[in-house]
Amino acid sequence: MAETYHHPLLPTGNFTAPVAGVYYFTVLHHAGGDHGTELGFYKNSWRETAHNGENAAFLQLQRGDKIDTGATTDDAQLSSSSDTSTIMREFREKLQAMETRLEGSENQILELKTKESTKVIFSAEAGRGDASIGPFNTDTTVIYKKVITNIGNAYSQSTGIFAAPVAGVYYFSIFYHASGSHGSMLRLFKNSEEIVIAHDFQSDSDRADNGANAVFLQLQHGDQVYVQLAANSHIWGASHSTFSGYLVGQI
Repeated sequence: MAETYHHPLLPTGNFTAPVAGVYYFTVLHHAGGDHGTELGFYKNSWRETAHNGENAAFLQLQRGDKIDTGATTDDAQLSSSSDTSTIMREFREKLQAMETRLEGSENQILELKTKESTKVIFSAEAGRGDASIGPFNTDTTVIYKKVITNIGNAYSQSTGIFAAPVAGVYYFSIFYHASGSHGSMLRLFKNSEEIVIAHDFQSDSDRADNGANAVFLQLQHGDQVYVQLAANSHIWGASHSTFSGYLVGQI
């Protein structure tokens, strides 16, 4: 039958949960070799784990649940109070080592939570009403003036440039509508590199043109993505013409 061992320095050896929740417990012990030693975590007199030397466990408790450690065999023996200083010194050393490992785990969990909580989503339209954009005699960055969504504030409606707030994989799309009186060409750039285009030729018989493209891009923090209207081409400035993107996942 298990017996609860009370260290001379502790009054009861019990932990009572003040609130319902998930708790983390560690137990370390030191003993002589003349007897076997096995301790168990007890939650309301029910053994949850056994350990020889050290162990740890996360336990879901309700308010008032009690936790203690008990020897699980009749001949189990812990060192007496004469070894208290040695036990406490070794306990502190092992506890410090476990706390260091736990701190590393907590940092990893925090990093994962930060990644999960980072949201970057935007959509913007040309915002020129019925007016067209272009044609210009040089390549021109399109400034999508009417912001529909801008979670994370990574898109600038004053410059038309999206700047990656974190490293990761992003998805971008461009759509446009235009008349056939001029050619239409939008070019999506990552920094100074042209990535994809959406294009249609001038046509006397085709009174309206639509174009679109989309791409996944791996970006580093600070990388810029923007759309240029090619020289001598145009698009309509209404809600048909949009630029959108979102963070798929951090890397």
